[in-house]
Amino acid sequence: MNEVTHSLTAQDALVAVMIAVSASDADIGTAELVKIQSAINMLPVFAEYDLDRLTTISQTVFDLFEQEDGLDALFGLVRDSLPERLNETAYALACDVAAADGSLEESELRLLEEMRYELNIDRLHAAGIERGARARHLT
Repeated sequence: MNEVTHSLTAQDALVAVMIAVSASDADIGTAELVKIQSAINMLPVFAEYDLDRLTTISQTVFDLFEQEDGLDALFGLVRDSLPERLNETAYALACDVAAADGSLEESELRLLEEMRYELNIDRLHAAGIERGARARHLT
């Protein structure tokens, strides 16, 4: 696993954040998977992303979630790999994945709160991002 952790790209970090929020409630739903796949296929930040990395990054997140300090390790990897200018992008992607299935579980809300702190997202900016995700996923 050390080879993977030392070679994360910014795109890998974004994917890891999306996978983490999806897996945080122990139920990765179809809507969440579709949202992740859609983001990777459509957003400019993923233009050069190698889709074969998706499985590797997913397994890395799952492995970290099984460790006692895995969440701290995940955030460390994300901070090391993600340029600060993409922190709000990461949070926006996480919010979209969390909202994709139409409900937010307590574990997802806690992870998003931790993510705001770890990525140093201003509370006002976070509120705007959250409101946008909510608006996009209303039925």
